[in-house]
Amino acid sequence: MPKSPPFWSAGSHAARRPYLMARNRIATALKGWFAKHDFVEIETPALQVSPGNETHLHAFATELIGPGGERQSLYLHTSPEFACKKLLAAGETRVVNFARVFRNRERGALHHPEFTMLEWYRTNDTYEVLMDDCAALLAETAQAAGASEFRFRDKAIDAYAEPERLTVADAFARYAKIDLLATVSKSQGDRNLLAAEAARIGIATAHDDTWGDIFSRILSERVDPRLGIGRATLLYEYPLPLAALARPKPGSEKVAERFELYACGVELANAFGELTDVAEQRARFETAMGEKQLIHGERYPMDEDFLLALGQMPPASGIALGFDRLVMLATEAQRIDQVIWAPVLDP
Repeated sequence: MPKSPPFWSAGSHAARRPYLMARNRIATALKGWFAKHDFVEIETPALQVSPGNETHLHAFATELIGPGGERQSLYLHTSPEFACKKLLAAGETRVVNFARVFRNRERGALHHPEFTMLEWYRTNDTYEVLMDDCAALLAETAQAAGASEFRFRDKAIDAYAEPERLTVADAFARYAKIDLLATVSKSQGDRNLLAAEAARIGIATAHDDTWGDIFSRILSERVDPRLGIGRATLLYEYPLPLAALARPKPGSEKVAERFELYACGVELANAFGELTDVAEQRARFETAMGEKQLIHGERYPMDEDFLLALGQMPPASGIALGFDRLVMLATEAQRIDQVIWAPVLDP
């Protein structure tokens, strides 16, 4: 198959330019919305001691060489989250960051190794307030793009419709006929129970799959494609084994204050009521890095400075939204490369 012309060829650029101009309008509109709502736009460094401590996120490694030749391993961040939270500990109360972030082993219609993550944080606000933010930003995006609908392939939503709010447990019951929380006990998932449920509905699992691996397979095959159809979906109350950096829901031993935003079957955003328990966060990172070592043969260091700041951070909620994906849906682009001004060349 012949390679496509480079993005900088006149023909390729002319075809992509309408998407790119829409991208600029959307960015301007969203920055205006955040300014109107008293957010401070911040910039955070891409070079970090740790790129993040999630099992299946892969970073780009590099090295800092000091004036005397001393060397230190660093990484390009997979999210600006750690630096944003340090600024919350410093006293900022509402921050927003249009950050360039980097993820290795990712390339496809919806994935690019370098992309723009729109992250914002609110201190002393619940994560339900972030749900309201999402609805407002979808409408702002649609207005800036001159669109009433968002589309991706054969799926569409009304960009101005109030998003559906659906718990993860209800989504699994509705679309996979699985009582998900019956496989969770005191923040731990029972791998064998969920594997049996997966087999019952015809989803294959491997003997070394974790509870989280099986959850992800069921989610991607049976649930994800049916979310955000007609209107956006806010999928909330993730099981505690998948809490990541989210705090437990008060009074629950099974679910966390975490939600994801879907539109046209595409995941757009991931949000947390932020965990500030340092010991619990350290334990979660250690578990995730143990899994990463077992599955991928590598692990990333912990940012001890982040954990120190976390203990000083006020109650907060935060969200990361894939800005390029949002532009794709608003402009009906079919590939993420179409909405990035200068894509990374294919290998």
